[in-house]
Amino acid sequence: MTVHVQDQRSMLLQTDEEFQQLAAKHKELEQRLSELADKPHLSEPDHVEQATIKKRKLQLKDRMEDIMRRVAGSSGSQAMSA
Repeated sequence: MTVHVQDQRSMLLQTDEEFQQLAAKHKELEQRLSELADKPHLSEPDHVEQATIKKRKLQLKDRMEDIMRRVAGSSGSQAMSA
């Protein structure tokens, strides 16, 4: 992750409520995946949960990236009009 992207992410974590909620949910799912990974054996329901969590995490990440692109695009257009 570049410094600019990290700065943008930090700014959004402080200022954008939707981004904050998405990041918190993403972290929660990451912790659950870690719990599942620590199990010596996964049951069939655990495997299903693991796959579902991975898909949901990707959806959250995609939405967070959409927000970052939107913000980067709007700040870029503001800089051009200034």
